[in-house]
Order: sequence, then C-alpha cells, then structure tokens
Amino acid sequence: MTWGFKHKYNAIPTAVDGYKFSSKKEAAYYQKLLLAQKSGDVLFFLMQVPVHISPGVVYRLDFLEFWKSGEVRFTDVKGMATPIYKIKKKLVEEKYPFKITEV
Repeated sequence: MTWGFKHKYNAIPTAVDGYKFSSKKEAAYYQKLLLAQKSGDVLFFLMQVPVHISPGVVYRLDFLEFWKSGEVRFTDVKGMATPIYKIKKKLVEEKYPFKITEV
C-alpha cells in the first residue's frame, strides 16, 4: 500500500502488516527481518526505537535486531543520508557504545 503524496527524497511510503514505513526500502528490510525471524536466525527485533541524545533531542533507530548468534544490530535503512541524520548519528555514537549500521 502506498499513499498519494511524493516524499521530498523520492521515497515512497509503504505499509506492510499494518505498519507504515517511510520507504519501500525500509518495508523490504522489515520483510527480510521477518523471514530471518521465521528461520530462527533473528530472535526478535524492535522498530522505531527512540535513542535520547539530550533533553528534547531524540534519534529514532529504524530497527534494533537481536540475532541468534548473540549479535545485536542497530540498523537504519537509508536511501539518502541527510545532514541532520549525519549529525544525530555522530552524536548517538559518541554518547553510546554502539555503531549504527546503514543499509
């Protein structure tokens, strides 16, 4: 399902399983995680996880993934890395002991 408006970065908002995603790419990654969960490789995952940088400044991580191997992935699905995204990503990685993976 898509909506009838155009995103400023040409992303097409898409819905899957009743969830609204900012782009087809993000929706496809969600479906990939569902398959990995069904196969047992992914134990579970969370979506749109808030990470507080400072009072009033929040970074929303697209996916927080918990893999059977014990690996925890902090994932953002990006078609285009905006200047604000780059700043927030840098601030998060300076404040917390994890790296954000971009797909």
